[in-house]
Amino acid sequence: MIAHLPLDEQLTALRRTLLRNETLTRVLRRAAELNLPGWYLTSGCLVQTVWNVVTGRPPAQGIKDYDLFYFDAGDPSWEAEDAVIRRGRDAFADLGAEVEIRNQARVHLWYEQRFGVPCPPHVSTEAAIDSFAVTTCCLGVRLSPGDHWRVYAPHGLSDIFNLVVRPNPVLAPAEVYAAKAARWRREWPSLTILPWPSALDSVPPP
Repeated sequence: MIAHLPLDEQLTALRRTLLRNETLTRVLRRAAELNLPGWYLTSGCLVQTVWNVVTGRPPAQGIKDYDLFYFDAGDPSWEAEDAVIRRGRDAFADLGAEVEIRNQARVHLWYEQRFGVPCPPHVSTEAAIDSFAVTTCCLGVRLSPGDHWRVYAPHGLSDIFNLVVRPNPVLAPAEVYAAKAARWRREWPSLTILPWPSALDSVPPP
């Protein structure tokens, strides 16, 4: 099983698997041309491609969108982010897929209104990925010059290949995790979804 391979071999398997999603590959290459600061293609589109390949489905099936994160603290205004979004809209227009571009330096400005809890300002795109509600989705990939793949995977890759959905209770509320897990279970029934930890789980034994 891929999940039991050494990490370097898992990385090779990850790249080989993601390349089977032609839409994802095109998004990666065009994102590299945009050359956004600290960018990564991240989250569901990567993990769900792996789930599809592991379960014998078409690589792009059930993928809602492709999340493209970048980090520009020099200008966290909506106007600057919107200009980047419009650039991306032109770059990805013919792919027939939704590419959602977001500046992670301004997430703290809108997060509480949307999710009901405050979000400290992120200091990098990697820090934003660390805060995802699901550790399994804490994954980012980008292309560097020379077609070099940079992979950020703070929780490793084993859960991804094992189809395990694991909570990450560092920022998002439990409701966000539950909603994602329920939606994914409908699309990928073979997922193993681990429960959100209860308050008792964090209490040390006497």
